[in-house]
Amino acid sequence: MAKTLRANLDSVIDRVIAEQRIVGVAVLVSHDGKVVYEKCAGLNDREAGVAMRAGDIFRLSSLSKPIVAATALATIERGKLRIDDPVARWIPEFCPKMPNGATPEITVRQLLNHTAGLSYAFLEDQKGPYHMANVSDGLDQPGLSIAENLQRISSVPLSYQPGSSWGYSIASDVLGEVISRACCCPLPDAVARYVTDPLAIKDTGFTVKDPARLVVPYADCIPRPVRMGDLHAVPFGLGSIQFSPNRALNPHSYASGGCGMVGTARDFMRFLEMLRMDGESILGAELCKMMTTDQTDGLGPGPGRAFGFGMSVITEPIAASTPQSAGTFTWGGVYGHSWFVDPSQRLAAVSLTNTAVEGLSGRFPVEVRDAIYESAELA
Repeated sequence: MAKTLRANLDSVIDRVIAEQRIVGVAVLVSHDGKVVYEKCAGLNDREAGVAMRAGDIFRLSSLSKPIVAATALATIERGKLRIDDPVARWIPEFCPKMPNGATPEITVRQLLNHTAGLSYAFLEDQKGPYHMANVSDGLDQPGLSIAENLQRISSVPLSYQPGSSWGYSIASDVLGEVISRACCCPLPDAVARYVTDPLAIKDTGFTVKDPARLVVPYADCIPRPVRMGDLHAVPFGLGSIQFSPNRALNPHSYASGGCGMVGTARDFMRFLEMLRMDGESILGAELCKMMTTDQTDGLGPGPGRAFGFGMSVITEPIAASTPQSAGTFTWGGVYGHSWFVDPSQRLAAVSLTNTAVEGLSGRFPVEVRDAIYESAELA
């Protein structure tokens, strides 16, 4: 007999905490717009013995991307920006070139769907061009300005002709500056005006309003995760992700549209429910549908997965090896987070952890996903 949702998820969460794969976690599941499961487990601060609590604030890393994408679309809906505007219209000094010296046009649409020809340092080895130019991924280098980082990005040759391929990248940081200039205000103000304030989510933004609730970040290690230092490298792919946890508390750090926000699990669930309900009062249904469906003609992060605006989209569940329905939109964050919305099942889930990168790409998010789909009341 299939177990209940609570029994399934409690078993997964209790086991991962006992095995010390994750230090602390907050998980929410919503069905038909109602939260049907919520659990905080483990520790916010292991060394101080502080338990994880509802309302604790996480460094959101790439959970920032869909929020900033929604802000861009709200800006477009109000006529301040056009989706096919050249980026150079708004940031004329940003002019990255192809390896042959040509300067192609990059559009706002290509920033949104990550087909702009840009990259991330953490996707390269230590001798890669982004490392050589000291480009920040938006997770490190506290106090760095967006002007300086844009200059560094622009100094590196594009990886491919914009629009011809897909590559996960720093594009959302560039998009953040486009939004700022189109709205004539700092990016954090635009995000608050068009997304977080209308949704009445108070703890999500680019500033930590209550540092006492900010969770301590940890990194994968054997036999148990280690507490991150001021600069901590976590192996990932060909290279490593460079984390500077204090960046979130440095008021001089640029507002990274790709990785710079902080927030709570409850706040992010409220944002996801807005997307599931076709934008509610934040976005028109047409733009919301564009955001949450394939915008790359099948290009994306893996088999059966394409990319919308700021998130992946499941196009072929069998190829993607997932029980989720076609049309599910999903993504995560390198500080240890994962989330998904399955519109066909009227289902949304958020899992925020303080453990990189197990909470993103280890066994844990897969175990959480499978526990949800194996639950009797959701079958």
